[in-house]
Amino acid sequence: MTAPSKVPSSARAGIGAARAHKSRRFPVSDGAPVEVVEDGPSVAGRLMGLAAMLTIKPTLTIGSYAPRLPWPWGLVDFAARIMRPPPGTVRATIGLPHCTAQLVRAAGVLPADGNRSVVLYLHGGAFLTCGVNTHGRLVAALSKSADSPVLVVNYRMVPGHSVGTALDDCFDAYRWLRETGYEPDQIVLAGDSAGGYLALALAERLVAEGIDGYEGETPAAIVTMSPLFEIDNEARADHPNARTDAMFPPRAFHALVELIREAAERHIVDGEPEEIYEPIDHIEPGLPRTLIHVSGSEVLLSDARKAARRLAAAGVPVEVRIWPGQMHVFQLGAPAVSEANRSIKQIGEYIREATW
Repeated sequence: MTAPSKVPSSARAGIGAARAHKSRRFPVSDGAPVEVVEDGPSVAGRLMGLAAMLTIKPTLTIGSYAPRLPWPWGLVDFAARIMRPPPGTVRATIGLPHCTAQLVRAAGVLPADGNRSVVLYLHGGAFLTCGVNTHGRLVAALSKSADSPVLVVNYRMVPGHSVGTALDDCFDAYRWLRETGYEPDQIVLAGDSAGGYLALALAERLVAEGIDGYEGETPAAIVTMSPLFEIDNEARADHPNARTDAMFPPRAFHALVELIREAAERHIVDGEPEEIYEPIDHIEPGLPRTLIHVSGSEVLLSDARKAARRLAAAGVPVEVRIWPGQMHVFQLGAPAVSEANRSIKQIGEYIREATW
C-alpha cells in the first residue's frame, strides 16, 4: 500500500483546523503496554468456537488451496441481510465518493449531529468479504454501549480492488464525519480483524498529513477486536496458536497475502504498482490511545502483542485485553456469549472516556 503521506486525496471545502484537544486521562505511555487476561471461556463461548472449527475453518481450508477461484465473497454480506437489528435501531445509508457507508445508532442514542462522540467502524473479513449486514448487530451493540452513533464503511475489497483503495474509502468516511461537524477528539476509529489494520493505517495517515492541507490531526482513540495489524505473515506463521486457531487454518494467511499482493500489483499509483503498506512498521509518537481486545487462542494474538509493544515504545497509551479460549472476533456472539457482552461493555466505556 502507498504510504499514508503519499496517498492522493480529493480536495473538498468545509473542513477547518481541529480545535485544541481535550486533556486525556492517560496522556503518555510508560513504555510498556497494559495487558489484562480475562476469565473464561463460558460454555456458550466454547460452543461458538466449536461451531467455527466445524464450519468456517474447513471452508477456509479449501479456499486457501484455491484462492484465485471466483469465490462468491459478496454473498456473505448479502445473506446476512436476514439478521434483523435490535428493536429501535436506526440505520441510514450514506453515499461516499466510491462506496457507501451506513450510519447506525441504537435505541436511545442521539443523532449524529457533530456535537457529541461518533465511532468510525471498519469491518473485518480479510479485506475480502463481510460488510454492514454481517456486522450489523455487533455495531448496534457497540452504539448502545458507547452511547454513540457508528458509521460503518462498505469499503471496496480484494481481489477487485487493492487494500490501499480500501484505505482511501475509509479516509473518505472520516472526511465525511469532519464535514458533518465532528472534531478529531470526538471521533474514535474502531475495527475488527482486517478493520484493525485499516484503523491503524488511517490513524497514521491522519497524523502524517491531516485533511485538505491542514496539519495532521489525531482522533480520540483506536479500538480493535482481534486485529490483523500486518500483511506479512512471517511472525504470525511461527506463533504457537497458528495450528490451534478455531477459525483459521495455517495456510489461510499465506493465501491472503498472495491475493493482496496481486491486487496491489494491478493498482497503479503514480505510474508504479501500489506498495504493500505495513502500518505496524510506521508507528510513531502522536498516534491515538489504543485498546486491543483479542482471543488468547487465536493466531492474531501475535499481531496484537507486537503492535502493542511498538505503540507503547512510541509513547502511545495502549491496553491489551486477552480473552482465553474464545474464537476470532468473539464479540459477534453477543448477546448469547457472556464474554462478548462484557467485552463490548468495556469497549463502550473506553470510547466514552476517550471522548468525554
